[in-house]
Amino acid sequence: MFTDSHCHLAMPELSAQLPAIRQAMADAQVDRALCICTTMEEFPAVHALATTYDNFWATVGVHPDNEGVQEPSLDDLLEHAGQPRVVAIGETGLDYYGMEDRKGGRSIADLEWQRDRFRTHIRAARQSRKPLVIHTRSASDDTLAILREEGEDASATAAGGVFHCFTETDQVARAALDLGFYISFSGIVTFKNAQHLRDVAAFVPLDRLLIETDSPYLAPVPYRGKPNNPSYVPFVARQIAEVRGMPVEAVAAATSRNFERLFLKEMP
Repeated sequence: MFTDSHCHLAMPELSAQLPAIRQAMADAQVDRALCICTTMEEFPAVHALATTYDNFWATVGVHPDNEGVQEPSLDDLLEHAGQPRVVAIGETGLDYYGMEDRKGGRSIADLEWQRDRFRTHIRAARQSRKPLVIHTRSASDDTLAILREEGEDASATAAGGVFHCFTETDQVARAALDLGFYISFSGIVTFKNAQHLRDVAAFVPLDRLLIETDSPYLAPVPYRGKPNNPSYVPFVARQIAEVRGMPVEAVAAATSRNFERLFLKEMP
């Protein structure tokens, strides 16, 4: 019934518990999950999940905040994107959050390497005809500008994709929707101080909505502060159902259809 459109099951804290997590998913009626790649070094483990289990799929990409890792070339991304059960490029994007604390006091101008990496991912998505999984944090203006500069415009030739773990304003959501992107909500939408996100979740068109855990991070209420896993994605669906005034089953069905439309297309 439910689909987790973004999780990190290759991370050690989850991969070591995979049998228990898969059982918990089955018990919670979470039928499918997209396993997200954050470094090229991690790709073999992420891809192995997708080729071992018929209800998992994989992406290929390097998270914008990862430094000191293999830098992906366009050819690298295209080669990996062509492998079985790889359905998207990412996660990619821009992350300017806490720059002074976490990046040695550099300015936004010093993060050109992030912007160059993002452009490489967009080009790979357009060439491979696979959608982008976008991470943007404290960088929405540049994220949207680069997408536009690289030709993302909701046309038939655009890659499209999803703004995952959405935490931005309604204006950013509207701009992303105008570019043809989907919007995905994580457990943050259940947090007490996240009314602005619940407001966004109420207006995003139902046919452009996805749900996710981003596990092992951001466990929803009532598990906030504990390790997250895909079996908790129904709590995200229930919160969205509440703010939209509709049955949770309808949210589950719509977000699963959207997952199929965006990511699976002709994939098995």
